[in-house]
Amino acid sequence: MDGPGNPSEAWLELAPDYERARTREDSLDRLVEWPAQRQLLGDVTGRSVLDVGCGNGGKLAELVGDGATACVGVDISGNFVSAQQPPDLEFIRGDLSELDSVPGLVGRTFDRILFLQSFGYAKDPIRTLQAARAMLADDGFILLTRTQPIRYAVERVEQNGTSLGEEYFSTAAFSYLSGWNDQITLTKRPYTISDLINVFSAAGLWIETAVEPQLSEEARRRYPHKQAWMNKYLGILIFKLRPHRGPSARG
Repeated sequence: MDGPGNPSEAWLELAPDYERARTREDSLDRLVEWPAQRQLLGDVTGRSVLDVGCGNGGKLAELVGDGATACVGVDISGNFVSAQQPPDLEFIRGDLSELDSVPGLVGRTFDRILFLQSFGYAKDPIRTLQAARAMLADDGFILLTRTQPIRYAVERVEQNGTSLGEEYFSTAAFSYLSGWNDQITLTKRPYTISDLINVFSAAGLWIETAVEPQLSEEARRRYPHKQAWMNKYLGILIFKLRPHRGPSARG
């Protein structure tokens, strides 16, 4: 159970199910999320990348194939794509909630730091983002994605028979069955879009770009059931974050 006090435990159980779900032809990660994330990353040739909560590391391995160098993936599950990594790819088992003390990261900097749907597992979101900001190289940025919070509000409206406003602004933790494994119940803290913006600001970051990716016209025609889901639950938010510079930045 993904309890509010220890959100990382659920990922240990769910990681294999998530990776299986990603391989499906109609996976929204394959159709919508990763293409949008990859576009925002741009040319990674010669760039160092830290993927925080990297899962099995498949996306990071793809970036290395595209020319990224000195790349590190961190995940608490330790279920990485291969024990044999190329010289520019390293995987470390570690908790993103303790990012500032993960062995192998101390004193290192990266051009790109990724939180691809992993940020919700941080026990202290501000602390985790501050640790990541401290690891950014000059002109580096953080790419962070989160589920659109209205999705959870709509699901709770369906479950509780309440209104959208009541559920969107609720501060009570809520539970639901995981879409990756219906034998596992997750408990989440609700959040609003303004909550996310305020967390970024408190961590000393500003939003350079925000994207709400959608299915392509071809994917809509090919997978109408996915478009129906997107019409109802909206999808994800992607933020490109850069650090505030100078004495006003919080540390």
